[in-house]
Order: sequence, then C-alpha cells, then structure tokens
Amino acid sequence: MGTSELYRVEQGITEVLDSLVVDLEYLGRDSYMALFIQLRPGIELDEPLAQRIRQALRTGLSARHVPNEIVQVSAIPKTITGKKLELPVKKLLLGHALEKVVSRDALAEPGSIDWYVDFAQRYRRRIG
Repeated sequence: MGTSELYRVEQGITEVLDSLVVDLEYLGRDSYMALFIQLRPGIELDEPLAQRIRQALRTGLSARHVPNEIVQVSAIPKTITGKKLELPVKKLLLGHALEKVVSRDALAEPGSIDWYVDFAQRYRRRIG
C-alpha cells in the first residue's frame, strides 16, 4: 500500500489536519488497517465525517485503501525531521516494546507516542 497516495487524498478533506495509516498483515489472518487522524481544532470525528473519509479513499484510490478503523488522535508522532512514525506504530501494534521501536530523543514531540502505546495495548487485548 502506498501511504503517500492515501495522505494526498486526505489532504482534500478540510477537517483533517494530519493522519497516519498503519496496515497490519498477518500470516493466515485478515489484514487490519487503522487510520489515525488529527482533526482541526474544535472538530470531532463523527460518523458522517468518517463516511466522507472512507468515500474519498474509495473514490480517490480503491476499496482496498478504506481502513477498517478510523481513530481520532490529538497528535501524529513524527521524528525531529518530520517523518511520520508509521513503522514504529505498526511495531507497537504487533506487540513490540516502545524502547525497541523508537527513541523518544528522536521525536519532535516525545509525548506524542504515549497515546499510541496505550492504544496498542488495548488493541492487543482486543485481538487476543
């Protein structure tokens, strides 16, 4: 999956400030794609907005690019140089420890990863 194309489609949605997509593929299991979105101040993710995002991805790319879950977040974790932490967040969701996937010293906002650590723990409990 090309994430840059997905991000380009989302830039056309005025409510979306930034986003991060993670596609988890498992051997012998269905894949799971999560789209984490940071919305402009004062906007909350509701079902009509989620449907608009899904439709924009389906129309602009394909049904394969529509995420299983869209989750509103307060921040998208990035390195000091501005690179989104797609792989570290994916590794967190797969059960790796934070200290094994990213150094807080490399982050533009070190606290921005904390929510994802908690989400990954909840996600791992949910899938068993």
